[in-house]
Amino acid sequence: MAVSPSRMLHLLSLLQSRRDWPGRVLSQRLGVSDRTLRRDIDQLRGLGYRITAVKGPDGGYRLDAGAQLPPLLFDDDQAVALAVALRTAAASGAVGGEAALRALTTVRQVLPARLRHRVDAVTFTTLPPGSTAAAAPAVLLAVSAAVRAREVLRFDYVPVDREPDGDRDRRRAEPHHVVFGRGRWYLVAWDLDAGGWRVYRLDRMSPRTPTGPAFVPRTVPGGDVRDFLAGHFRGSDRGGGWPCTGEVVLHLPAREVIPFAGDGIVEELGPDRCRLTAGSWSWTALAASFGRFDAALTDAAPGPLADAFALLARRCADASSRTRPAAPVRRPDRD
Repeated sequence: MAVSPSRMLHLLSLLQSRRDWPGRVLSQRLGVSDRTLRRDIDQLRGLGYRITAVKGPDGGYRLDAGAQLPPLLFDDDQAVALAVALRTAAASGAVGGEAALRALTTVRQVLPARLRHRVDAVTFTTLPPGSTAAAAPAVLLAVSAAVRAREVLRFDYVPVDREPDGDRDRRRAEPHHVVFGRGRWYLVAWDLDAGGWRVYRLDRMSPRTPTGPAFVPRTVPGGDVRDFLAGHFRGSDRGGGWPCTGEVVLHLPAREVIPFAGDGIVEELGPDRCRLTAGSWSWTALAASFGRFDAALTDAAPGPLADAFALLARRCADASSRTRPAAPVRRPDRD
């Protein structure tokens, strides 16, 4: 019987789905004889897959991890990148989580031991998607290893207010969490020189070796790394909330405000009035966000929000008074 590529792929898929397969069951699933099954197994072995014959009353086969990757056309770095990508997809919800986990299990099963250890050492938390910036795999592995070992990390860092190839600062920090979110990798760490929590972008880090001494883990403010990062991105040091939160009464029906309220809270006060409570990174920004509803506003609170409205009113009045002079009309040339 000629070797069928589709049958070979089906056989490989079956071997990857469970640890041991009785030979008789495999033959039945594939619709071939025991002799053809043995030939197909030999073909897979010739391609680099380590398939062990299992002894017993029925006999059978087991797909083992090999000394090197089977011919999937992946080098070591690509194999690690594939496994990390599958784990990221499963955790972030970017694709079907269950399917990603099954694929990760399949890939991990045939990884050599040295690569399985590298993949297993990468642990991280995910945040909602956003902008993108790649981190070098070597940096991700080095930082993750320091997090897992609870060892002080020494690294060079380019702050975000400098060009990526700008001057680097020397940092020492206790690494606690590697976080993936908004298309970037972050390290949440306790900066030993600054004496406080900091968030570093991995694409701007260059770890130094060796790592420092072991440290006792600390708890991030609020106890939850997701809330801490959400607050950090909003400019708040009070967990996931906004640094400035206020409310106004909008002279609009609640049903017209709710679709555009974002994470704000809308309270219906009547058929044409509602109270909107929301937050922002500054009082002026919060006042401006309320103004975008193009409706009458009353009862602004607290006081700093009312002051911000007064400031915006003065700025808008000043802008409206500075009208540009009309451009001169160009007359056509005369003969």
